[in-house]
Amino acid sequence: MVDYNRRKRFGLKSLGWTVVFNTLIAALLTYVYQDDPFWVYLIICQCIGLSTRSFCRNSLFFIKPKTRTGLVLTLTVAIVCGGLVGGLVGGWLAGVQLADFMGRGAYALRIIILSLVFGGIISLFFLSREKIAETQRLLQQERIQRLTSEKNAMQAELKLLQAQIEPHFLFNTLSNILILLDIDPSAGKKMLKDMIHYLRAALAETRAQWTTLGGEIELITAYLDLFKVRMGDRLQVRIDLDEALRPAMFAPMLLQPLVENALLHGLEEMIEGGTISIRAEQENGTLRVTVADTGKGFDPDASHGMGLANVRDRLKALYGPQGRLIITENQPNGVKAVIEVPYAESR
Repeated sequence: MVDYNRRKRFGLKSLGWTVVFNTLIAALLTYVYQDDPFWVYLIICQCIGLSTRSFCRNSLFFIKPKTRTGLVLTLTVAIVCGGLVGGLVGGWLAGVQLADFMGRGAYALRIIILSLVFGGIISLFFLSREKIAETQRLLQQERIQRLTSEKNAMQAELKLLQAQIEPHFLFNTLSNILILLDIDPSAGKKMLKDMIHYLRAALAETRAQWTTLGGEIELITAYLDLFKVRMGDRLQVRIDLDEALRPAMFAPMLLQPLVENALLHGLEEMIEGGTISIRAEQENGTLRVTVADTGKGFDPDASHGMGLANVRDRLKALYGPQGRLIITENQPNGVKAVIEVPYAESR
């Protein structure tokens, strides 16, 4: 329906311009020769121009030439036939008898030649415009299809990356529960209950493409509660989140791999444990979320883990060059991971 309306609007527009050009030709002939009133030239020129346009469009629609030579021959025949038919009809409507029209050789010749020339130019002009418009429409349609395919592929890739993160988290947590069940059954049971509570709360949100920063922090808090069962007082948590930043849009499961790395590779192996700090801030349209630990220090190979690699891939897919993950040393000791994304409030 949209394509039909577009074609209709373009056809009416080209028809209007054809009438305008025909009128200009009639005015030019009247001014130069002054041997007939303007309305006579107007009727004849309109008939010839519109007839030529109609013959050209219909011949291309029905014949559909495949080669350039066939196109030229088709248009040449259409212009000549259209001009002759239009001239005869125009002369009849203007009250010019055929014998009189043909008897005035110079008169008939100039009207036919000028009308054929200008009618052909007009027809070719609008046919080429229509061809260009059709080509642009096809290119736009192809571009929309390509963007749709790319979007679908990106969504599939994001789901795959997210699906890779979730088992990584689940397997590590289940391993911790199994260990606790052997050495401290009560703590293991509590951790299992906490995990069930966490999964119930997180399942719907972790399957979504977008959440809020506040929602992500709440899930991370529940996740840290799981580790507090195992680490006890060895694990300290500090969260600095301005209430104004809670509605900010954020992709789920971006912070969890950072916190998990800080726990497993930074704090858990230390006898004295340590502190995990999470801080969010917004500056110049950029949302910056920092996960820092006071663990055993910077490990150059840590940035190549599956969790961090997936975070980088998801940031690139969702935000392009505006999404960044920066891993640096945390002074005086530990590791600091910073996620930077464009700031936008959830709708």
